Order: sequence, then structure tokens, then C-alpha cells
Amino acid sequence: MKRVGRILAICAITGANFLLPCSIHGQMPTIRYFSETGHNVRGEFLEFFEAHGGLAVFGYPLTDEFTQDDRHIQYFQKVRMDWHPEFPEPYNVQLGLLGDELGYRKPPISSAEIPPANHPQRRYYPQTGHTVSFAFLTYFDEHGGLDIFGYPITEFLIERGRIVQYFQRACLEWHPENPHPYKVQLGLLGEIDVDQKQDGKKLDPTLLDPQPAILTSPTPSTTSDSSASPTATPTPLPSVTAMDVSASVKYAITGREGYQTLYVYVTDQQGRGLPGAQVSFVAHYTTRDRAFSVPPTDTTGYTHHIFNVGNPLPGYIIVIDVTVTYGRLTATTQTSFLPWW
Repeated sequence: MKRVGRILAICAITGANFLLPCSIHGQMPTIRYFSETGHNVRGEFLEFFEAHGGLAVFGYPLTDEFTQDDRHIQYFQKVRMDWHPEFPEPYNVQLGLLGDELGYRKPPISSAEIPPANHPQRRYYPQTGHTVSFAFLTYFDEHGGLDIFGYPITEFLIERGRIVQYFQRACLEWHPENPHPYKVQLGLLGEIDVDQKQDGKKLDPTLLDPQPAILTSPTPSTTSDSSASPTATPTPLPSVTAMDVSASVKYAITGREGYQTLYVYVTDQQGRGLPGAQVSFVAHYTTRDRAFSVPPTDTTGYTHHIFNVGNPLPGYIIVIDVTVTYGRLTATTQTSFLPWW
């Protein structure tokens, strides 16, 4: 971060408008602040973020941009973004090779398992000896393919009751309990890498501390994705007379540490996804209750919240009470998970 300080100083010395921070990549950046985690995303990283799926794909930022091994990087919940000035546009921003760096690569499949070249739902990549298939292949193609995820480095795997597949730069997970189009999501490789680097003392833990907002963009970027940010509050639907709420958790069984995700889907009396509904929940632990606020539902009626499991007692079900409000309407539902190890 010393380099950032030097550049800001240069801006002031040369008469630049020092109230607006200079981009470390050479131009005045657009900046977006995420109060949920207390971090800024700016410049080319923000452009890449918004052009390739935003929160729905990458999750929230875990750090601001910083320098590691002479490379500008930034961690998000699901990925790490790396700045490569040596590459031509549009390849200056690439996702870090977390799948490989975290050791998930598996041996190639046998020749007998290779699908036909013209298979409509399976594609083989000889570069790594693995296939991408079915819903994962559809998501892969629709969200940038090799340029974003890299090559597959495993086949389908079952981890903690969930179908997953690892790529060089990401992990795809199958969530059949979620409404379309959220059945395929990226796994939390960014969080996993950050946790491992902290344990190995290879990452300054202060980088995760919330930061002040540097600058809020006056208008939304024209490159924003059409999937809508889960934190946005869309225009309310007219004539909403009733709500139906469903909730589920990512992991039915957890360990004593790690993260859990609560998914909430809200519809109106006609079964339409209800945007702008306010969501909160209380997780009832054996020793205390933990209350959380959740981002408002997006344009499809969907929202989610990731929280620390919190070292619970094993064998005691944690019941989650979800409350949703929309205008004068209130609806509730429950879900639960079991800590066990």
C-alpha cells in the first residue's frame, strides 16, 4: 500500500485534484464502496467486476486493492483479482489461479471416459484432461468460459453433500434448492485462500479490516450487469397484498468453524419474485441468539447472507427464524442446520 501513498502524494504535488484519488493504473477510477464488508473496488477491477457478473459471481470484496509480490491484487469472497499490465487489453485483469494454488487439481480422466467431440452437454479439455458438463457447462459458457474460470482441473465431486467442480480460477457449486438463475454459484475460494494465508502468516490480517469509503460513483456504471445487485432496492411492485417466503442454508451439517450461508426467496401473491423486501434473521444457539440483517431482495426476489458458524456446540440443532417485511406486510419462516464433528 506504500505505492498508493506515493502516487497520491504525486497527485497533490503536481496540482492534481487530490480530493479525488488517482488510479494506481494511471487514470481517474470509478469507485464503488461495499458497506457490507467495508471495502472499496475501483478502476479496472471494478470494470471487470461489473462486466462479468458482479456480486452474484464474485461475492463481496474482502480487502481493498493491495500489492503482493509486486502484483496488484484484491480478494473477493469467491475469487482473487490480479492486475497484469504486461498483457494486452482486455486481459489486464485476470482471476488468480486459486483452484491450482489451493491444491484441488485431480489426475486426468481415462481415455474411455472422454465424451464424443460433438456431445451437446459435455466438453472435454485435453489441456487438463477434464470435462465440463450439463448445468456447469451452461454457466461456464454464459459467464465468460476459459477467460474467466480457466480450464477444469477436476470432474464433478461431492463435498459435504454438494456437487462441486474445480477450475484453475474458481469452483462451481450446484444448489438445487435455489431459484433460477442461482442454482449454479461460485464457491468461496477467496475466503478459503485468505484463511489459509492468515494461518500461514502470509497475509497481513489488517488488510481485512473495514476501510472508509473513498468515493461513491455519482451514477451507476454503464457496464453494470443486468442481474442486479442484491444490495439494490428496486422500485416496489404495485398491489402487493401477500408474501410467501422460503429459506434454506448452504450446509445442512457444519463443523465447529467456517461459514454458513442463508438463502431467502420472497414472492408476492401471484408467485412473482418480490424486489426490495427487507430481510433479517435470528440464529438460536444453545448459549445465545445471534441477529443478522440481510441485503434487500433483488429483482428476482432473492437475497442471501454469509455468516461465521461461530464455534457452536456439536449435536444441537441451530434454528433460524427469518423475518421479511415489505411496506406493512410481514412474513416469517424457519430453517436450521446441525453442527457436528
